[in-house]
Amino acid sequence: MSRFGRQRFPRRLFLTGTAGVTVGLPFLETFAAKMVRAASPDDPGFVVFMRQGNGCSQALPYSNPAEPEMFWPRNLGTLTPASMAADSDRATSELSAHADKLLLVRGVRGALSISGCGHARGALQALTAQPTGDAEASNNSLALGESLDNRIARELNPSGRGPLTLAAMRPRNYLDSVLSYRGPNDRRGAQTNPKVAFDNIMGLVNLDDTSANAIAARRQSVNDLVREQMQSLLNRSDLSSDDRNRLDLHFSSIRDLEIRLAECSPLDAPTVSAINAIDGDHQNGDRIVEVAELHIDVIGLALSCGYTHAVTLQIGNGNDATRYRWQGEQFPSYHWISHRIFADGSEGDPIPDAQAKHNAVDRIHARLFGRLVDRLSAYTTETGTLLDKGVCAWINDLSNGPPHSVNNLPYVLAGGADGFLRTGAYVDAGDTTHNKLLNTLATAVGLRKANGDPVDDFGHQSLEGGLIDDMIA
Repeated sequence: MSRFGRQRFPRRLFLTGTAGVTVGLPFLETFAAKMVRAASPDDPGFVVFMRQGNGCSQALPYSNPAEPEMFWPRNLGTLTPASMAADSDRATSELSAHADKLLLVRGVRGALSISGCGHARGALQALTAQPTGDAEASNNSLALGESLDNRIARELNPSGRGPLTLAAMRPRNYLDSVLSYRGPNDRRGAQTNPKVAFDNIMGLVNLDDTSANAIAARRQSVNDLVREQMQSLLNRSDLSSDDRNRLDLHFSSIRDLEIRLAECSPLDAPTVSAINAIDGDHQNGDRIVEVAELHIDVIGLALSCGYTHAVTLQIGNGNDATRYRWQGEQFPSYHWISHRIFADGSEGDPIPDAQAKHNAVDRIHARLFGRLVDRLSAYTTETGTLLDKGVCAWINDLSNGPPHSVNNLPYVLAGGADGFLRTGAYVDAGDTTHNKLLNTLATAVGLRKANGDPVDDFGHQSLEGGLIDDMIA
């Protein structure tokens, strides 16, 4: 297969039970050959974008006083657990245990120069590589094209299903959902309630009151609604021991997530909005992180059963004002920290140790990304783990703190997209535009142009096309 051959993995099976509840299953080697013959085409790879706002704590040599590097590893090249752990002052050291799965890409800048609000311009072009129709970017500005997650879903998802679009935040009518676009000026709202996302994936939205109330009272699990089909599958004599272990992990994961959701918020209709409101406090960092963790668990289930090939997880609003907690200390607004002052604008008293606090927030996001890597690594496939089949990308609207620029945007990737992408490496793309990174990810997970060539022209028509060769294995 050429390096641009489409990466694919077999379709999964589904159990359909009471009231149309549908539970997708993970890869089962027992049926792999049968599924490959039946699938036309087979399922391609996937991408998950986990978005952080407000830039990262990388070096600002031109600031006064100058800020040191606190994000990237010290040396380009091969990543190992030892080398990453040795850079313990860098936020990416939090991912040292996953070194062989990672691809860190520096030297990528925002594709388009857009004046106005840095948060708005960074967010609207993050996955679109498109400008806005406004003279200057503002909280009301929209991108003039679709986002990559939408295109992947549009071309690769079953039955026209859109991307899974999630956010750990409380909407407050200012730069809320910022990432996903169906098309020009058509931004998609993110689902902030992981319980609703779970219900949609499992087909629970149309349950009758009796079944819904039984689940809400935790007397039953969604597994109980497909119990007959589950037992029929488990009773098959040709089911391998590995497949039985996969199924046990899958059904256990479903139940564990149900229990955690139930503990997080009552599941009856009058109170299910508690998660959506995140306890009514958009700045509650403990709650934001908890909801992000739940979303990550939902993502693991969704990808393991082939529900979607494109996911976005936005953490915090567009100019994330969450008050994160680190080592027992609750910080000021993260947006203030990113400006280094107690204010949203340019004037305010300095925040003590502001860059160190920014570094701590980076570490919180790194740990969330590590959780995502762990969840996808727990599922096995015919050739390795689910993570190996696709790619997860920890991205940021902006590159750094006070300037809020889009130069040297931080990209931390995990997963090789079935061998297409390099792993265990830290590379410099040489100050290239981020549309080329999006092209590379699009091609890695299976998108192709009409003539079968790799996607090298995603984004605005004025941009130079191409892929980033240093990312390709």
